[in-house]
Amino acid sequence: MPAKKKASVVVTERYAPKDVKIKKRLGGGVLKELVIRQVPSGNVTHYALAYINPAIFSGDDGRVLGYDNSHGYSHKHHLGVVTPEPFTSYQQIYDRFQAEWMAIAIAYVNKGK
Repeated sequence: MPAKKKASVVVTERYAPKDVKIKKRLGGGVLKELVIRQVPSGNVTHYALAYINPAIFSGDDGRVLGYDNSHGYSHKHHLGVVTPEPFTSYQQIYDRFQAEWMAIAIAYVNKGK
């Protein structure tokens, strides 16, 4: 009788730091991050980044900007509009998110001046 092959088990690690609250004078809002990676390869299987600020946008539960790969594809949320976003690497998505949310917050703060 041939030996049975063992099913390979995919081990993942979850990174979900505490939400970051942005000071009102810097635009306000909250930053959220969730990343799930395979171990030991480090391949990202799931990610979600969001800038939540109902003072800027009240739709989509206040999500002004977000990147995630829920629903089976990589996409961007911006002021309620969802568009496909090619996934190159998590670091590139993260860097783009950082630059975009900061530009949005700065524009919001400067709008009142």
